[in-house]
Amino acid sequence: MSYRFRGFLPVVIDVETGGFNSETDALLEIAAVIIGMDKNGDLYPKETISCNVEPFKGANIEKSALDFTGIDPKCPLRNAKTESVAIERIFKAVRHEVKEQDCNRAVLVGHNATFDHNFVFAAAERVEVKRNPFHPFSTFDTVTLAGLAYGQTVLAKACDAAGIEFNGKAAHSARYDTEKTAELFCKIVNRYKKFGAWPC
Repeated sequence: MSYRFRGFLPVVIDVETGGFNSETDALLEIAAVIIGMDKNGDLYPKETISCNVEPFKGANIEKSALDFTGIDPKCPLRNAKTESVAIERIFKAVRHEVKEQDCNRAVLVGHNATFDHNFVFAAAERVEVKRNPFHPFSTFDTVTLAGLAYGQTVLAKACDAAGIEFNGKAAHSARYDTEKTAELFCKIVNRYKKFGAWPC
């Protein structure tokens, strides 16, 4: 993997939140899919890690955001973890894979990646994480990649164009959206390789 992305390990991230402001709005769900590479040089989703997250003290939660995602932050069945536990669980797995796959750092892959990147970094700062495995500003955005590869930018439509099954009723959970984004990312990168544009 290290030679394919200049020492970066792609890790797909999706978050579900209480709004659009990463500094003030709650992080409610986070999921990560670590990307692996097989012996033929093709990418595949290797491992998924996910957590429901307790809103941090004083966090803003917009009703419109909850209406959109269907999340009930107060539901005890969520088994939500503190931001500190959730972020460290994700980061620990990512740090392990960075080392395992002989990479230097992780790069966040997301659908509208800046949104996810901002929330991950804001949460990491709040809980004072000392070793953030992700690049501080570089990302791979599947909105751009899907627009290039399939002429679609909405996740559901891009998956449909790529021949990836997508269940709209399961969407807007961090785990489901992350896994579908990971499938899409791998399919685009592998498709590009098949066209002879990347030497194995």
